Amino acid sequence: MESPTSKVESPFARALLAGALAGTTVDLSLYPIDTLKTRLQSSAGFYQSGGFRGIYAGVGSAIIGSAPGAALFFVSYEYIKSLAERAREAEQGKKWMGDWSEPVEHMAAASVGEVAACAVRVPTEVVKQRAQAKQQQSSLAALRFILGQRRNIGVVGVWREMYRGWSVTVMREVPFTVLQFPLWEGLKEWRRRKTGKNGITAVESGVFGSVAGAVAAAVTTPLDVLKTRLMLARERERAGVLLMRILRESGPRVFFAGMGPRVLWISAGGAVFLGSYQWAYNAMSEPR
Repeated sequence: MESPTSKVESPFARALLAGALAGTTVDLSLYPIDTLKTRLQSSAGFYQSGGFRGIYAGVGSAIIGSAPGAALFFVSYEYIKSLAERAREAEQGKKWMGDWSEPVEHMAAASVGEVAACAVRVPTEVVKQRAQAKQQQSSLAALRFILGQRRNIGVVGVWREMYRGWSVTVMREVPFTVLQFPLWEGLKEWRRRKTGKNGITAVESGVFGSVAGAVAAAVTTPLDVLKTRLMLARERERAGVLLMRILRESGPRVFFAGMGPRVLWISAGGAVFLGSYQWAYNAMSEPR
């Protein structure tokens, strides 16, 4: 007879599989809102970039990049968290920063996770947003256009084109995650203390993920606008130069373009992403 062991023994394997499922689920279910947000932020204007037409343009790149990007994030996140927990156990539970120890650990873990995920996310975003803004007709056409520049700019140039906006994407994602994940973890811990239970349900995780995502999305909208403009630019341009040009030509208000769709998208996305992640993680933790 089979012993009652957990379905997936390794917590990192659970994080990998649950993260892949969560990333694919959220990106596909909320893709139209992401498209509208991208078009609102485009320097060409909303209607010139496609308006409400073809809101699934570029979805192919999202399908390919969602699972590995989210999986990389959660494996890195859980690994850094486990290192911090083992370090505390070695010090007999001593908290090196008092009550701030766990939030800071979550910030560090989330930051490492985001940098790892950006290795997949940035090229996916470059291809996806060019299709969303109707610079190319599809993800495949956008990818072929970039790869077709090899004769003119070389392999290194193509690589740089695929990772255009890397620095500003990391600058956007790390602050976003530093806000979202400690808040999400804090709300989960508050719920555990209130109910006296060790676990968190998928619904509870989704609600807390929605709240945390909405707060983080609103605060980091200016960085998201700058990232979108960098990725959609016809020619490569330094982030600082582009920032000053946008301020000079359009003023600071433009950096809050698309805030409504972004908050809506990420709030709903936080619910779907962290709710589905918790559901899958819990399911794989249950005995057979």
